[in-house]
Amino acid sequence: MKDIKITDKILYIGADDRDLDLFESQYIIPNGVSYNSYVILDEKVAVMDTVDARRREEWLTNLEEALAGRTVDYLVVSHMEPDHAANIQILAEKYPEMKVVGNAKTFPMISQFFDIDLSNRSMVVKEGDTLNLGEHELTFVMAPMVHWPEVMVSYEKTEKILFSADGFGKFGALDAEEDWACEARRYYFNIVGKYGAQVQALLKKAAALDIAMICPLHGPILKENLEYYIGKYDIWSSYRPEDDGVLVAYASIHGNTKQAALKMKEILEAKGAKKVAVTDLSRDDMAEAVEDAFRYDKMILAAATYDGGVFPCMEDFLHHLKSKNFQKRRIGLIENGTWAPTAAKSMKSVLEQMKEISICEQVVSIKSAVKEHDIAAMETLAEELLG
Repeated sequence: MKDIKITDKILYIGADDRDLDLFESQYIIPNGVSYNSYVILDEKVAVMDTVDARRREEWLTNLEEALAGRTVDYLVVSHMEPDHAANIQILAEKYPEMKVVGNAKTFPMISQFFDIDLSNRSMVVKEGDTLNLGEHELTFVMAPMVHWPEVMVSYEKTEKILFSADGFGKFGALDAEEDWACEARRYYFNIVGKYGAQVQALLKKAAALDIAMICPLHGPILKENLEYYIGKYDIWSSYRPEDDGVLVAYASIHGNTKQAALKMKEILEAKGAKKVAVTDLSRDDMAEAVEDAFRYDKMILAAATYDGGVFPCMEDFLHHLKSKNFQKRRIGLIENGTWAPTAAKSMKSVLEQMKEISICEQVVSIKSAVKEHDIAAMETLAEELLG
């Protein structure tokens, strides 16, 4: 991908990666991902982050074309994760006069990742510090734990651009034709979800800035209707439900618990649930299941008993939710077991460790396969859940 003009003097020099199967070795990315990098061409030249080593040559080519013979004066390091910082040493060696801009937490990480001496080339910045490039001036805003401790964002006041690091990013290459919210939501809750309080703190700082454009490190540049994107982040980072609906997440061994889950969906819809989504935790994308759990205000967990506990994929799902700070939801439980059902007890023990989780009193306990009395209990559960 050749350089793309964002403004007359700010160019996109990043690259799409359509070949990567798993982002961070765990998240399925059917439409790839973009590694975003930018260059500001002014009296001084500043590069805003590098890219993953997988797209190093393309990125260097894009940068050289954008520079058109000029040199780089500054490299601003917003985030040290390797998909953005893999080429710091190469760039520093290529431009020996270039200064590296980061905060006090950035440079120890650079020394951990690379064997390079930046002692005479480091520009350590803190909250509110500025970097004048000529017509353009960057103001640095610290964003610790969004989602690493060294993260900072940069605001360019002339063009009113927020370089937002991983904030407002999404899965998907730039040329992917897909809804922003779906993949941005899946990205947010699985990558940043644990750190809602820190995102809220950053949003409060951003509210004081006059922002006309957001340039994230993944996904498209956001130029219009910024209230929509900021509004989504406010909902997500405050753990408020985005939609009135129910996620039915099931973990079934031989199919009987699946049939219970599908019957539960039917009952919920008949009783007026606005939206009911169903996910098979054994087969569906775990990251999407996590996304939907945060999206809706209610959830049904249906699981088979296994080894005196709960079927492993449900245990894994609950572990993911707990690690991402899942909270403020209403939950109903369905368990299945042939001789000694224990799934509900196991699920409840994990849910009770989470904040503001309301668990329905009615628990549906199935013995092997769904019978008429189980359906009656499911009717009661649906009424309590939808209350």
